Amino acid sequence: MQNEAAMLQCPNEYCKAVNDERDKYCQQCGTFLPKRYLWAVGSGIKDYQIGEVIAQRYLLKSEYIVLDTKPGLPLEAQACEITAKTKPYLRLIPYRLQVPQVYGFLPGRADCDVLLLEAPIYAEGTPLAGQLLPTLAEAWQSATSLRQLNWLWQIAQLWQPLSSEGVASSLLDLQLVRVEGSLVRLLQLRSQPPQPTIADLGRVWLELVNRAQPSIAEFLVQLCDSMLAGDLSADSLTTALDRGLTELGRSQVRKIVISTLTDTGPTRQRNEDACYPPSGTTTMTSAPAIAIVCDGIGGHEGGNVASQLAIDTLQQVKQLPLNDIYLDATTLTSELERFVRIANDRINQRNDNEQRFGRQRMGTTLVMAVERAHEMYITHVGDSRAYWITRTGCHQLTLDDDVASREVRLGYSLYRNALEQVSSGSLVQALGTSSSTALHPTVQRFILDEDCIFLLCSDGLSDYDRVEEYWDTVLLPAVNGSLKEADAVTRLVEIGNSQNGHDNVTVALVRCTVKYSEPTTPLNIALLQESQFDDRQHAAIASHRDLNQQECPDPSSRKTVLLPAQRSNSRRLLPILLGTILLLSVGGGLLAYFLPQFHRRQPLNNPTTLPSPLASPSPTPATLTVGTLVQINRQINLEQNPNAIATNVTSQSQLAQVPTNGILKVTGKKENLQQGDLLRLKFLCAINPPDNFNATAQIQLGQEGWIEQANLLPNIEKTLGQTKSNSCPISTESLPTSTSPLNSPLPSPHTGSEN
Repeated sequence: MQNEAAMLQCPNEYCKAVNDERDKYCQQCGTFLPKRYLWAVGSGIKDYQIGEVIAQRYLLKSEYIVLDTKPGLPLEAQACEITAKTKPYLRLIPYRLQVPQVYGFLPGRADCDVLLLEAPIYAEGTPLAGQLLPTLAEAWQSATSLRQLNWLWQIAQLWQPLSSEGVASSLLDLQLVRVEGSLVRLLQLRSQPPQPTIADLGRVWLELVNRAQPSIAEFLVQLCDSMLAGDLSADSLTTALDRGLTELGRSQVRKIVISTLTDTGPTRQRNEDACYPPSGTTTMTSAPAIAIVCDGIGGHEGGNVASQLAIDTLQQVKQLPLNDIYLDATTLTSELERFVRIANDRINQRNDNEQRFGRQRMGTTLVMAVERAHEMYITHVGDSRAYWITRTGCHQLTLDDDVASREVRLGYSLYRNALEQVSSGSLVQALGTSSSTALHPTVQRFILDEDCIFLLCSDGLSDYDRVEEYWDTVLLPAVNGSLKEADAVTRLVEIGNSQNGHDNVTVALVRCTVKYSEPTTPLNIALLQESQFDDRQHAAIASHRDLNQQECPDPSSRKTVLLPAQRSNSRRLLPILLGTILLLSVGGGLLAYFLPQFHRRQPLNNPTTLPSPLASPSPTPATLTVGTLVQINRQINLEQNPNAIATNVTSQSQLAQVPTNGILKVTGKKENLQQGDLLRLKFLCAINPPDNFNATAQIQLGQEGWIEQANLLPNIEKTLGQTKSNSCPISTESLPTSTSPLNSPLPSPHTGSEN
């Protein structure tokens, strides 16, 4: 007989009936009963006995696992500050698929010394619900070579962000590294000085080599040797594993099925959602697949136009050479981001053409899945979501671009506390609402090595945790093949309408079925050498550089018409369309003849063709990355203290001037979601600095300072590529040495107050 303590209170505030832990729904009102199994971190948890209910809420199930028996209640008000121990969890929320998030603090502890984490514990709906997932070491030997390399690749990708928060030592303890199918999940974060190195990681990985699959064993031996010798950085380690995964991916056969459906819903008069492939279609392919969901922002006039405009632009991603296995991930990620910015610019242009201001401006969210070989790329802006469903669980992949998420990301608040704010659900970015220089699309990459579903949906379905509620009864059967994809999306739309009903509902289901055969030939050790693989990557890119020069009419030049329930007669539009096309052609020819320089410098203001996705970078990119060299076309000021910029504090004594034609290198980047990213720039040299340059404020060679990215971009004459060197890339006339306000060392991106 189950202990009375293991009873759950119904989260329905009008019911609050007590239910058995094994019940999925409240036996009195039918409300879904979420099971929150949490991992307790802190020595204080040892003060309690297994089976004890702590603070009349948290049931201690095992030594460190507790169950929240009142999941519908807000967290108890406690005077618990965000400390150095807590902050890394919050700031690493973009990696929450692998890094556990803080659920709250254990009540009744005066010093708030016990954290409750959303840790790697089997989810409800699985036979082992409430138990810890296995360690990587326990699951290693039975895994395929593709999965073994996939696990190491995920760890390598986590190395840099965890190092920046001082918790990279978490990756060295194999008891903390858990796995759920193909996914790596950390049990908790650990800070243990001194800061570990890649060589330390290599020593840990050597423990796994003897039990690795034969096809990758020697490759891993050589890889670990390079790590121990200090020959690999975090980036080069990830690149080497990427190359190995690419080769192993050739031994995999994939089948992709996409099914889409959108519905206006029971309370809305117009459907502002849009999807690709078109609603109501189910397609099966072994070729690269693309699925998109956009949700026109509610309350914004013309949201349906914005969402369709985004779909029309983004579906052109299919022009990319996705079939070429040597198209590298960095290039593809950049191209996906570029397409998003093109869509953003086109919606902005339509808004400007129609003189829309404030809430009259149309906008849309975006979530897109692009399959390429053995990988799936998820691109996201706004609060439409992507979920990843496997046989062992359902995971939300995207992080909503709203106020609550921003507060957590900046380290200000726990997520559940941030949700209590009045404006917590307000979006901080969407397509069409601001300039592309302030847009930060997220692109994530996942290795396909098990049967799974990627679910894209608008908030008409995802609100109130409906996906988490129904994944095991609707989506898990689709993963197993016992429910057809079209039937699954129909059922999901019905759930959105009947259980939520407040908004349009759109669903795109991408089912991936994979079959992998172990290679008979060991992985080539030459993949660890950059030149051989990079040559093939460059050849693949060059062969497709002119592939996408097809004309694509610019939808942003059309007048927005709010669509009625029934489509108008297309025959009436034919003369108008023909006349419009003729006028655009004549007008475009005249502009090209008389204003060639204007057309060249502003290609996205009114484009008549979709820019080639693999064309050379534009002189002024939408965002800059660390290592980029830039030449400025006018004098700029750099600030010594980035916090002065973030808080809008003017400190003229800390400013230094960089002259016109100065060449600078981006050496650091600091996120500031309210004002845009901050860049740390190193002054390398200047080409013919002006004679009247203010000597009392000039900057010394090699010195650094900070500036808002949005303020730098308009002043860039051109970019000069990427470099690891800190020397001037061209012959110049150097500035004379003088006293500068930037002589003192600058704070690193991760020091100083950020609150």
